[in-house]
Amino acid sequence: DAPLVQSGGGSVQPGGSLRLSCASTGFHFLDNEVYWYRQFPDNPGNACESVGSITYDGRVYYEDSVKGRFTISRDRSKKTIFLQMNNLKEDDAGVYYCATTEGAVSCPDGFGDWGQGTQVIVSS
Repeated sequence: DAPLVQSGGGSVQPGGSLRLSCASTGFHFLDNEVYWYRQFPDNPGNACESVGSITYDGRVYYEDSVKGRFTISRDRSKKTIFLQMNNLKEDDAGVYYCATTEGAVSCPDGFGDWGQGTQVIVSS
């Protein structure tokens, strides 16, 4: 499978916005459900948590912690998935990953395809 390539991220103040991208040249990339995960700075090992996902037919799911603030979308022509993050909080800071693996508890977990991770810093 073709690798997932992430872009975006950076540093913002609380209340700011960032957009992450996850692209692939893989033929079947958007035929899969694609997940976003995040890894907090103080997490032991590679422990991470789910942020949300987008299915092959465009349904989106979010964890309660990001509902109303984060939006997952896609551009089929560019084979790219986006994570728009608004009203960012300091608790949102961490490394964000896109992946085709469901239910991961470590990032990466050795299954499916993973992006390289993108740093998000939220600090005043």
